[in-house]
Amino acid sequence: MKPTLFVLAAGMGSRYGGLKQLDGIGPNGETIMDYSVYDAKRAGFGKVVFVIRHSFEQEFRDIVLKKYEGIIDTEVVFQEVDSLPQGFCPNKERTRPWGTNHAVLMGADVIKEPFAVINADDFYGANSFQVLADFLKEVQDLKGKYCMVGYRVENTLSDSGMVNRGVCTSDENGFLSGIVEREKIERNAGIITYQDEFHQKQKIEQGTLVSMNMWGFTPDYFSYSKELFVEFLKENKDSLKAEFYIPSVVDFLIKENKATVRLLDTTSKWFGVTYAQDKPIVLLKINELVNQGVYPAKLF
Repeated sequence: MKPTLFVLAAGMGSRYGGLKQLDGIGPNGETIMDYSVYDAKRAGFGKVVFVIRHSFEQEFRDIVLKKYEGIIDTEVVFQEVDSLPQGFCPNKERTRPWGTNHAVLMGADVIKEPFAVINADDFYGANSFQVLADFLKEVQDLKGKYCMVGYRVENTLSDSGMVNRGVCTSDENGFLSGIVEREKIERNAGIITYQDEFHQKQKIEQGTLVSMNMWGFTPDYFSYSKELFVEFLKENKDSLKAEFYIPSVVDFLIKENKATVRLLDTTSKWFGVTYAQDKPIVLLKINELVNQGVYPAKLF
């Protein structure tokens, strides 16, 4: 059974002001998400599941899903603020859903095989999907064998300003042991630094792996997540802002020895439009990859 790609896209409507404003970054108007689907298919993924909001379902089907017909199987699930377990109701003033791991839970009824989780608006690169697919094929019939693709910090920086990244640590066997958020990371004269809690610059070595929210799970992850989400809601059901995040769940499962998370290295370079001035740089980088033959000029 081929692994599934699970794309977190529920925030697209609010961030872009409507799907018609989805930015084309490829030679034929391809979006960042198109490159993820293309890379996933050639790496061996068999299906793509998108989690979206009901408010832009038809637009999403017409603009996004239509181009994948005959290319790869797709499915849509929905994340809403009231997508909660029986017995729980959100605060009536809350407008936002409950975070990335809440989004993951929306796939529980349609995903029965090992699966990867990515953001819709991040460019991850071909090698990252390949190392992820290879791992997920190996853990086909296992439980609690997860992974995270770690990006070398120098491959995730913006030329337009500072970024925040989760710096990963691993044990002697290559398993993830922790993620520490580092703020205001930048590169000056070839040296990468972050700003500590005392507003002092501290060096980050090249090759240090950081999280870009690219995960691999076996289906038992849904069961753990359901249990932990109920506990989360008991404390936060009336909150307007509390969110149920993937790293928090993963960290708990590691500490409770319920799962291991292999930290996978990738040579891929991450692209994202963190700042408005990043877009022309991303366009240039994509065109370079097309010219190098990494991607065809027209994906689909």
